[in-house]
Amino acid sequence: MRIGVVTAYYPSPAQPWNGRSSHETLRELATMAEVQVFVPLPQYPRLIRRFVPPAYGTDGDFVLSGPPVTYRQFPVLPVVSRSVNGSSIAWALEKDVRAFRPDILLSYVIYPSGFAALKVAAKLGVPVVQTAIGSDLNRIPGGLIRSRTLKVLTASQTITTVSHDLAKTAVSLGADASHTIAILNGCDTTVFHPGDRAAARQQVGIAPDTEMVLYIGRYDLRKGLIELIDAVASLRNKRPRLRTYLLGGGPDEGALRERIAHHHAGDSILLVPPVRADLVSGWTAASDIVTLPSYMEGCPNVVIEGLASGRPVVATNVGGIPELVDDSCGRLVPPRNAEALAQVLDETLSRNWNADAIASVHSRSWRDVAKDLYGVLEETLQRHHEGASAASHGSVC
Repeated sequence: MRIGVVTAYYPSPAQPWNGRSSHETLRELATMAEVQVFVPLPQYPRLIRRFVPPAYGTDGDFVLSGPPVTYRQFPVLPVVSRSVNGSSIAWALEKDVRAFRPDILLSYVIYPSGFAALKVAAKLGVPVVQTAIGSDLNRIPGGLIRSRTLKVLTASQTITTVSHDLAKTAVSLGADASHTIAILNGCDTTVFHPGDRAAARQQVGIAPDTEMVLYIGRYDLRKGLIELIDAVASLRNKRPRLRTYLLGGGPDEGALRERIAHHHAGDSILLVPPVRADLVSGWTAASDIVTLPSYMEGCPNVVIEGLASGRPVVATNVGGIPELVDDSCGRLVPPRNAEALAQVLDETLSRNWNADAIASVHSRSWRDVAKDLYGVLEETLQRHHEGASAASHGSVC
């Protein structure tokens, strides 16, 4: 089976950590089938390039394992062109995809990548499987983007989602329930597994007696980071050894620094720049709690990796998180509630947790994910061939 993948949700020289879940899945899928990835990169007008994040070629050491990748630029105007980005991506990638001669297309993120994949698949006469990751269905803009998102959901042969909750959302928006399948994310279980906390802390420079809460991800206020800062700041007097590390980066870093300064908590709440993927497991192993107090989520990798590492997770009861976390491996709290978050963090720090027991229930690998996805692709392709055969016989009659 020749699988062409159309998606912007994939690592690139400028954004090496983008689309980590799709990369890990496709790296395993490439051992089962012939896979080629086609990644659109935004090309901004020269006059505004210095005002927008770089899209291409900033990391000279960038090396990516896995299936071959073709990067192609497509014209973009910030905000203005969003409603036509799907068509622009299709135009930019069609020639390359056609040359690959795929049997089937796969895409991650419903719009704009999924819309582009749908257009290209129609021109090539092949079926398409779409994967929704969370924000693409949980935060759909209005107007043309919304109508094109709904078009992808209703016109594609198969929809996969990263959680059962998201599958319900897709069906409520028009996707065919009989061809909408949840394929939950996994993690690299050779890297994320219960490890020695003391050794990990020595590796990353954390004091042995620290009570450590860890957030890993984008600095985005919708991740509940203001509530997290407020919550842990309120615990300082009760837990003087408590330290909270926010590992990542993003557009709201300034707001986070202001909130930390407001609480005079710069010594106990620390912002840590992004680290290489191979170092994330060390930070996770060093922690007492992994936390993700988001307002909305799909199937977050940081939760899966925390659980696979045997660390309890404190997270909000949104999206696919309740499918991963229960009282045996962490605690759930309502979003936007710093007081509840503080109480649960305090209770979780006070409890003795069995790392091996947590990890034993949450050990889904990326190969498991790829096997499930391969089965869906195979079934979709067979269904397409049967439909084409039936149509051919009908025309003869």
